[in-house]
Amino acid sequence: MTQYSTDLHDLTVAQLATQLRSRKVSAVEVAQHFLARAKDSSLGAFLDLSEEVTLAKARAADARLAAGSAGVLEGVPIAHKDIFVTRDFVSTAGSKMLAGYRSPFDASVVSRLAAAGAVTLGKLNCDEFAMGSANENSAYGPVKNPWDTARTPGGSSGGSAAAVAARLTPAATGTDTGGSIRQPASFCGVTGIKPTYGRASRYGMVAFASSLDQAGPLARTAQDCALLLSSMCGPDPDRDSTSLDVPAEDFSLQLGDAIDGLRIGVPAEFFGEGLADDVRAAVDAALKQYMALGAKLVPISLPRTELSIPVYYIIAPAEASSNLSRFDGVKFGHRAANYTDLTDMYLQTRAEGFGDEVKRRIMIGTYVLSHGYYDAYYLQAQKIRRMIADDFQAAFKVCDVIAGPVAPTVAWKLGGHGNDPLADYLADIFTLPASLAGLPGMSLPVGFGADQMPVGLQLIGNHLTEARLLNVAHRFQQATDWHNAKPVV
Repeated sequence: MTQYSTDLHDLTVAQLATQLRSRKVSAVEVAQHFLARAKDSSLGAFLDLSEEVTLAKARAADARLAAGSAGVLEGVPIAHKDIFVTRDFVSTAGSKMLAGYRSPFDASVVSRLAAAGAVTLGKLNCDEFAMGSANENSAYGPVKNPWDTARTPGGSSGGSAAAVAARLTPAATGTDTGGSIRQPASFCGVTGIKPTYGRASRYGMVAFASSLDQAGPLARTAQDCALLLSSMCGPDPDRDSTSLDVPAEDFSLQLGDAIDGLRIGVPAEFFGEGLADDVRAAVDAALKQYMALGAKLVPISLPRTELSIPVYYIIAPAEASSNLSRFDGVKFGHRAANYTDLTDMYLQTRAEGFGDEVKRRIMIGTYVLSHGYYDAYYLQAQKIRRMIADDFQAAFKVCDVIAGPVAPTVAWKLGGHGNDPLADYLADIFTLPASLAGLPGMSLPVGFGADQMPVGLQLIGNHLTEARLLNVAHRFQQATDWHNAKPVV
């Protein structure tokens, strides 16, 4: 093989795929390069690596490349958030409850990326059962932000975002329930997209909140995310009843289309009190750049934005309390060593296996679903959820996409919110509305705020408009260089 002059970790997914197809570098060489970087990292991003498994997959990719039967991602390394189950790697969901667990099958997202030729590097750290906004709730320790290792990378896909930003992997999978792809992408200065709810199969994704959970990719560029998302999405009716009956789509086909006349909705509620000045400045500069590219800014209102926090933190814990009832120590996962009877085994197992945040959300969810409170809380929350979705549809009558900040501030210090979970919850205010409405949303890097920490711009589209969103982000990245900035780690 010809030695490639540029460091492999500085190549994007698209560039790596081109080099692999032209045989300028082998899949084994690429895998070895990224394995070495992952092993040397002290960010806490990886939970499981297997050189034997990864190199075997890379050798198989090289064989397909040599035979001319390569997939679109053939030989490109990817790491998976540990919320996706995998046969060849441990699947813990960041919890002691699943310590050492090995699944007998791969999640649909994992198998589809493998079918496209992607080589799995390993599993990435995340908040326990994807419950968190800072990646501090993992049973296996926090992940550090590569731009400042004293700060959070965001959550729950913090391991994914940190690994991509630090060039430990060209791309990673994540999940977004209330912003868990977009917020860490913003905090770490990478690109990430949550597709329309139902676009990507949830089969093999350890469930948190079934009506909200959705898989998506994190990478450096919108072009990379388009390549990855095209392989991840598609109907899966036999294994996921919430999967949309929408054919798989090549999301890269619209990349490069002009955005002259594009109407960008700017919600007043996203720019009010509580938005930090440094974040506002970076977002405003990005919007001016879009105007220079020919887009038009349209003032809009999403009047129920503030209600998204109480609505989400009723619906999501309610669904979590139901989903996590399966972890009782009987069939799989952790089982307490000492107990007196079956009931005591349940109690001891769950007390030992679940962390504080998971227990908090289970208790909240059980409460709002209990007799006498279902109508007062859960049912009312579902009604307001419908109203939030209606607000978006009213806005899309006058705009094509919606833009605003991802989070009110840049990444905060690890432990900065102390024992105040409400502070974490409030930080999700700009990402929750799109999740509740089931809309596609993404984050792309648009500059830096205080202490040279990354700032992301959130783009939200109507249902099934991922291709347009990705192109809008791509055109920005063609005109700017924020996505190429990298931390010194």
